[in-house]
Amino acid sequence: MDSAAPGTTRTKSDQLEMVGGAQTPSRSASAEAIATAEINGASSLSRKSSSGKKVLGSSPGRKGGHHIRKSRSAQLKLDLEDVSSGAALSRASSASLGFSFSFTGFTAPPEDIVADLRPFSDDDNAIDPEAGGTQKRLISEPTLPIYLKFTEVRYKVILKGVTTSTEKDILHGITGSASPGEVLALMGPSGSGKTTLLSLLGGRISGNILEGSITYNDEQYNKSLKRRIGFVTQDDVLFAHLTVRETLTYTALLRLPKTMTRQQKEERAMDVIYELGLERCQDTMIGGSFVRGVSGGERKRVCIGNEIIINPSLLFLDEPTSGLDSTTALRTIQMLHDIAEAGKTVVTTIHQPSSRLFHKFDKLILLGRGSLLYFGKASEALVYFSSVGCSPLIAMNPAEFLLDLANGNISDVSVPSELDDRVQMENLGSHPRNDKPSPKDVHEYLVEAYETRVADKEKKKLLQPLPISEDLKATIASPKRDWGASWWQQFSILFWRGLKERRHDYLSWMRITQVIATAIILGLLWWHSDGTTSKGQQDQAGLLFFIAVFWGFFPVFTAIFTFPQERAMLNKERAVDMYRLSAYFMARTTSDLPLDLFLPIIFLIIVYFMAGLRQSIEPFFLSMLIVFLSIIAAQGLGLAIGATLMDIKKATTLASVTVMTFMLAGGFFVARVPAFISWVRYISFNYHTYRLLLKVQYDHTPSSLNVTDIDNGTKEVGAMVAMVFGYRLLAYISLRRMKIPNGA
Repeated sequence: MDSAAPGTTRTKSDQLEMVGGAQTPSRSASAEAIATAEINGASSLSRKSSSGKKVLGSSPGRKGGHHIRKSRSAQLKLDLEDVSSGAALSRASSASLGFSFSFTGFTAPPEDIVADLRPFSDDDNAIDPEAGGTQKRLISEPTLPIYLKFTEVRYKVILKGVTTSTEKDILHGITGSASPGEVLALMGPSGSGKTTLLSLLGGRISGNILEGSITYNDEQYNKSLKRRIGFVTQDDVLFAHLTVRETLTYTALLRLPKTMTRQQKEERAMDVIYELGLERCQDTMIGGSFVRGVSGGERKRVCIGNEIIINPSLLFLDEPTSGLDSTTALRTIQMLHDIAEAGKTVVTTIHQPSSRLFHKFDKLILLGRGSLLYFGKASEALVYFSSVGCSPLIAMNPAEFLLDLANGNISDVSVPSELDDRVQMENLGSHPRNDKPSPKDVHEYLVEAYETRVADKEKKKLLQPLPISEDLKATIASPKRDWGASWWQQFSILFWRGLKERRHDYLSWMRITQVIATAIILGLLWWHSDGTTSKGQQDQAGLLFFIAVFWGFFPVFTAIFTFPQERAMLNKERAVDMYRLSAYFMARTTSDLPLDLFLPIIFLIIVYFMAGLRQSIEPFFLSMLIVFLSIIAAQGLGLAIGATLMDIKKATTLASVTVMTFMLAGGFFVARVPAFISWVRYISFNYHTYRLLLKVQYDHTPSSLNVTDIDNGTKEVGAMVAMVFGYRLLAYISLRRMKIPNGA
C-alpha cells in the first residue's frame, strides 16, 4: 500500500525474493500474485468453497507443515505472534479450473480495529435471518477465473445545449483491480461516480468520451464476455406476476447453455433458490407497486439469482443493500462472499455500510467527486489515512469516517499539519477565510496525497502481465455469440412466460366488467332492431360502425403500453444476449392474441343476439372473424406507435389523434370526403371493418346507407391483412433501432 504498511507483500516477485523469511497471512488473492498450476508447479492452499469442503495443498516457498484455511472470523482472531511467525494462508477458490493461487501479503489491522470486529463464520450451514433456518449449499462447478484491471479510466459526458455543447468530467483517472475470490467495494458519496465506474467495468457504457484501459485477463472487452458477466442493477427489474421459481426457471431455460437438458436447467434454478435461501417464498409472486409479493431482501436475492444462475466469472452489483435493514444487508454481503469463494470476481457499489458490513470487503475504492482517494485492502484504509494525517477523533464507523473524508467533512477528524499550513498560508492573503479547511481543500489534499504516495506504485503493479496461459485469454477473446436456446425454444419459453405474466391484467374483473357492461348497454339501446326497414337499417349501420370503432380503439390503447412498459426488462435481458429480438417480438405479439380474443367473443355473443342482427350461424361467425381481424390490425398500430416513441405520454397523444382521424374517415360521419384527404380511409381499419360488417349483414348494401357497393370484400380483407403485417414490421424495425446497452 504505502509507507504506513511496509510489511505488505503483494507481487509474485516480492514473494520469490523472500528466503525463509516471515510471510504475512493472506486474506485475498490479488491478480499480481496469482499463477497457474503450469507456472508454479504446485497447488496452493485453497480457501474453503461454498460446498463446505476444505482442500489441503502444498504452498510454494514454504518448508513447514500444512495449515487448514479457516473462516474469516478465525483469521481476524490471529494474534501478533501468529502474524510474526509468517503463517501463509490463501483465499483462493477451489473451483477455478485447476488454477493455483499464490500467496500475497496481508497486514493485520490495528488492535483497536480488530477489537471492534464481530466474528462471523462462513461455516457450511449459514443461518438465513429472513427464512429463519439453515440453507443448502451448492457444490460449485468450475468457474473460469477472470482478473479485472483498469488503469487511468476517465469518462466525460457531452451536455448538448441549444447552441453549444459542453463536456462534463465524471471520472478522473481511476485505477484498480479485482481478482477471483475477492469482493471489491466501490464506495463514495452520492454523485461521486460509483455507478458510472461500475457500468464502465461491466461493459454497459460505450458512448461519450472514455479514456484509459479496462482489461479482462489482459484482454479488451468483447461480446463473448456477456455470457461470463452478471450485472445486478440498483432497480429490481422483474415481472410482478411471476413467482420466484418461475422467474428463475425461465432465466435458466434461456441463459444456460444448449448442452444442458431442460431438466438440468430446472434443477439448477432450484439449486439457486436453496443457495439464496428463497425456498420459503419460491411459490410467491414477485409483486410490484400494486401487487403484493416478496419482501425487499427476497426480491434483491432473486435479482442476484438471475445472474449467478449462469455461473458468471464476473459479478457486478449496483447498490445491492439499498432499502434493506442492517441484518438483511449483512446477509446479502455475506452471500456475495460465498459467491466469491467459488472463484468469482465480485465488484459492488455501496453507499453507507455498517461497520460489520464494511469489514466484509476485501478491497476498497473510495471515490470523491470522481477522483480516486484510496484503492487497496479495506482493512488497511484507516491505516493509510492515518499515515496522511487523517484520524478519527471519536469512535465511529469506519465507513462513516471514510465518507466524511470523501465529502470534505473533517469535523471529527484530525487535520493534517500540511493541510493546516496550506490553509494558514491562504489566509495571509487579502481575503482571510475561516481557519477550518474547506471541503474543496480537503478533497484536493486527499487526491494529491494518494497520487504522491500510492498511485505510481499501484500502476506499476497493474502493468505487469498476468501469469495466465494463452488458452485462457483466447477463451474470453472468442467473438462467437453463443445462444442458450434455439430460436424456436426462445419463442416457446417467452410465449408461455408472457402468457403467465399478462393473464392477470387481461382477465381482470375490471376489464371484463367494462366489456360486458358496454355490450349490455348496446344490446338494450339496439334491442331487436329491425333490419327490413330503411330506418332500422340506418340504426343497425350505426351499431356496426360503433363495433368497428370500439374494437379498433380498445386494442390500440392496450398495445401502446406493451414495449414502453417492458423497455427496462428488454434492455436488461438483451444486454446479456438472453434471446434474439425476433424471438421476443414474435412471442410478445402472439402471446397476447389468446387473451385479446377472449373478450370480443363475450361481447359479440351479447350484442349480436340482443340487437337482433342477422340470425344465422354463418353471418355470426363471419362477423366474429372480421372483429378478430380488426383487433389484430389495431394491435399492430398500437405496437408500432409504442415501439417508435417509447414514451407513454407521447404515444397516447399520437394514438388519440390517429384513431380519431381513422374514425372520422371511416365512412359513417362523412360520406363525401374531399379528394386531398380521402386517401386516409384506405389505411383506416375502421373503414374496412365497417364495410365488411355491412357486407355480412346485407348481401347488397342498401342505398339508404350512402355506401359504395362492396364487391366480395376481397379488397377490404387484403387491406386489413396488409395492415396486420405492415404495422408489426414497423414496430420491429423501431425496436431494432432502439439503443440497447453495449450495442446488443
